[in-house]
Amino acid sequence: MNKRKLLFSCLSLFIVLCSYGQVQQKAISRVDKMPNLPKPLNIIDWRDMALRFDKLVYDFDAKEKYWPMVWVDSTGKNFDQPTLGMYTAIGDVRQGLKSHKGMFHEAMANMGSVLGASLLGIDKSNQANRNYVGMLKNYFNRETGWNIMMNNTAPEVALLGGGYGRDWWYDVYPNLMFYAIYDQYPSEPDFERIARSIAEKFYAADSILNGNYDYSYFDYGRMTPMKNNICAQPDAAAGHAWVLYAAYKKFGDKRYLKGALSATKALQSNPINPTYELLMPFGAYMAAVLNAEHGTRFDLGKMLDWTFDGTAICREGWGVLVGNWNGYDISGTVGSTVDHGGYGFLMNTFDAAWPLLPLVRYDPAYANAIGKWMLNAVNASRLFYPQYIPREHQTLPDSAEVTKGVIAYEGIAMASSFDTLYKDLKAPVAQGDGPKWVPGKNPPVSQFSVYGSAHVGLFGATVEQTNVEGILKLDLLATDFFRRDAYPTYLCYNPYPAKKTISFELKEKGLIYDLVAQKIVSPQSKKTHHVDIPANQSVVLVCLPPASKPVYTDGKVLVNNIIVDFKKGKN
Repeated sequence: MNKRKLLFSCLSLFIVLCSYGQVQQKAISRVDKMPNLPKPLNIIDWRDMALRFDKLVYDFDAKEKYWPMVWVDSTGKNFDQPTLGMYTAIGDVRQGLKSHKGMFHEAMANMGSVLGASLLGIDKSNQANRNYVGMLKNYFNRETGWNIMMNNTAPEVALLGGGYGRDWWYDVYPNLMFYAIYDQYPSEPDFERIARSIAEKFYAADSILNGNYDYSYFDYGRMTPMKNNICAQPDAAAGHAWVLYAAYKKFGDKRYLKGALSATKALQSNPINPTYELLMPFGAYMAAVLNAEHGTRFDLGKMLDWTFDGTAICREGWGVLVGNWNGYDISGTVGSTVDHGGYGFLMNTFDAAWPLLPLVRYDPAYANAIGKWMLNAVNASRLFYPQYIPREHQTLPDSAEVTKGVIAYEGIAMASSFDTLYKDLKAPVAQGDGPKWVPGKNPPVSQFSVYGSAHVGLFGATVEQTNVEGILKLDLLATDFFRRDAYPTYLCYNPYPAKKTISFELKEKGLIYDLVAQKIVSPQSKKTHHVDIPANQSVVLVCLPPASKPVYTDGKVLVNNIIVDFKKGKN
């Protein structure tokens, strides 16, 4: 090819990349009811919060009352090794070395803390000469024959808390967390064998269920769906789909892809909102990914509405809260929209960001909606921490020191959920359910949730502030586990009624492509880019290397054989 033809080809490509129109944005009705700019606005440093949580909670030598928050469980369940015990809530009398041989602790806390810290770059497989990653193997319940990850290590203590073999989401979710951790530690001994066992169990379960997930739980030992007094949880299909697709991406076994498609189809087929706890957002993520990577036509809008709307029937009102309670915007928090006027939970809010953020890269038509929701959720989530909510809005202001600034209340509610206590407090009421778990024995400070706070790394790894207050830089790759290769991608939503310009820093010189504008918005190779964001709109910025040679093929834009834009020219 001569120089003139090469120049013409490059010019033509540049025109193609810079000439497509904006991706038409799609609404999530529940998000439309949230403020563009929540008030009072106070975005805390979530990365710092997550780093301090890891440092303080993993301190075995802490001497203060109720501390340390961790211990070593030497019972050797499932694997002949010690494992970590972590309190579910401060002062929980069911736990610690003096109770039940130290055996009662939950994967929800332990795995959440390992995952969050790992996303921040902390090597939890070798921290202070302990391998906290390897210790998680004890949650793989092989002694019971279930051969999946579960919330406890053994049935002897399972009935002390929620879930475990009778409440489906408790049995499914630890497997999502395990696979996410496996993505971070692919060489950890035994992890491949465990991951394959989980995938086989989930694939077989989906085949047995054959499109009907309308059960309370699934017995993965006897491979039988079960019903009890707990709500049917059809959104378990979302958890199955996510794990099976991760297994497909890891191992290449097309049976797992078939299972992921089958489970997602089963989820979508529900005639009513199947939301139960926190798996539904993973169904939305799967719809976006399968549509983008495999050309399916799953109804992403339907699954996002199910996630947000609060129209669940069996788990009445479960979704995303909207409201301003006595001058405090609490919109964006996840939980019950009806319990005591609304009851949002910290762990659920953190964890919703895991699937919903990377979703935008596969379908940028939801950039505005997810960007606006995240701003509200990130802002409101500080209110769970005693140091960030006024005394008159929390149940235990005089006990705040016990949290060391890193352990939050379990939830915030419109009104106290206790029968007689804290009735004089005005919304939002920061509180927790810990004292109800063991009435008369669990201390008031068990309202401070270790297991919910343990998931803070999901915000710490994805949320960064820009130079413009209220405009966040949200990492869309951090929680997109087992994805194909991708260039760094960030969502920035402008909540203001006027155009704003942000300073966008790259680690190295490069170009910027916007998935919403579907064009290169900063074609000069440099480290610092100034990017305009229209009023109440978003940009989804992909950081390209300086010598990029984009190729437009099959409706996608690629650079160095890496997909930059899944939906080029499509709306």
